[in-house]
Amino acid sequence: MTKMTYMLAGGMAVAALGAVAFLPGSPGDAADHLDPPSRTDPAQDSTPDRAADIGDIYVWQNSQNVRLALTFAGPQATTQPATYDPDVLYTIHVSTDGDPTTSEEDIYVRFGEGGQPNTFGVQVTGLPGDIGTISGSVERTLLRSGACVRAGLFDDPFFFDLQGFKDTAATGTLQFDSSRDFFAGQNITAVVIEFPKSALPASTDGISVWAETARFGGQL
Repeated sequence: MTKMTYMLAGGMAVAALGAVAFLPGSPGDAADHLDPPSRTDPAQDSTPDRAADIGDIYVWQNSQNVRLALTFAGPQATTQPATYDPDVLYTIHVSTDGDPTTSEEDIYVRFGEGGQPNTFGVQVTGLPGDIGTISGSVERTLLRSGACVRAGLFDDPFFFDLQGFKDTAATGTLQFDSSRDFFAGQNITAVVIEFPKSALPASTDGISVWAETARFGGQL
């Protein structure tokens, strides 16, 4: 697992990065829940930066559309609300030229407080093609020019046997149990984006996708 921490221009501090290669059998480096621990793990930081903590990024397609799902600010109990922070910028990078170190498409996600107390809206810009900005309330499916966006609270889709991982690391013998899921019954905040596949250039090399978070005015 690789996580990247570096400074961006404009006073933004990058907190975490996750990546997935949209290619059969190709590797992907990724940060996951509670990375980096010194900023996001409640066991190490009494005020963890939950909003900037990427969980996972998922990418899949059908014959017509590409779908992206970026999760963050979890896992958490189902009694807790979703996490929206207007000072965090979420960027999903898409590489279409066969070079996974460059991005030809950058999708930006921001949240902002709505007109009523404790209400939030989401704004997505930079979608491939001539789609324009999609914005509106969270917990709603927002549609524009063949694309759709939904931000809100979801059941954490990631599966992991944490106890099996710890036992395996301690003994050197595989001790994973598929019936144990540390993330079962826990929620996570996410933004799910769908856009026409035709908005991306045709590529026999597939695409690579990764995401990062940056806090405005922050310092790492």
